Amino acid sequence: MLNEIPLTESESHYNNLEKMKVRDLLVGINKEDKTVSLAVEKVIPSIERLVIKIFSKMKTGGRLFYIGAGTSGRLGIVDASECPPTFGVELGWVVGLIAGGDSAIRKAVEFAEDDTTQGWKDLKKYKINTKDVVIGIAASGATPYVVGALEQCRKNKIITGSICCTKNAPLSKVSDYPIEILTGAEFITGSTRMKAGTAQKLALNMISTAVMIQLGRVKGNRMVDMQLSNNKLVKRGMRMIVNELGMSPAKAEALLLKEGSVRKAIAQVKGKSL
Repeated sequence: MLNEIPLTESESHYNNLEKMKVRDLLVGINKEDKTVSLAVEKVIPSIERLVIKIFSKMKTGGRLFYIGAGTSGRLGIVDASECPPTFGVELGWVVGLIAGGDSAIRKAVEFAEDDTTQGWKDLKKYKINTKDVVIGIAASGATPYVVGALEQCRKNKIITGSICCTKNAPLSKVSDYPIEILTGAEFITGSTRMKAGTAQKLALNMISTAVMIQLGRVKGNRMVDMQLSNNKLVKRGMRMIVNELGMSPAKAEALLLKEGSVRKAIAQVKGKSL
């Protein structure tokens, strides 16, 4: 039945793409992209409820898991992998899982997303428990790997959230905190790495950033716990210290390298923690 097709599979508003000029292709893609942030705006209340629940779990030692397949899985892994360098949290506090395992990050693993039991098996490797929160990510809202994992989470009383881009999705029905971002038809029919992927990325940015701010990992508007993993970040940290303490750039950089983080450097001078 046509009405059973996910919204993400809707027919594109454009046709004969191969006959279009490059400028027209780019303008069309950009026109569609402009609708994404508006679709995300409509579901901010749903995102808010999920953020509040994640914070309540993580402040008492819980972890955040993202689980998805294909583009959705990769987006979860990107967000999880950026939390330690950005906010200075330990590895394993935010975890991204993808159908097919780490090799699927770069190369698609055939039919991995169709396994209804593997997602839960992957979560169990991390000793998943009721302190944690699991967010399933699937543009179609019907990926078996993700839906199966969340079903088992609920059976084991683990809080679940979800991000999809279609209405009344199977994934939403097994999620305690569903987020449905209705991005509509893609520029290329069914290519959910485009608008749906952008919407998922925006939602993940909002979730992890808001949670980490609530957990005290940002001071003012500064990443005071960021890892000093390259010269650019050392210079950024140095400028934070100069602005906060008024010392010379050379002294600020030396203090930063000695203490290992902006937070610790400022606390060492002020004699109190930020």
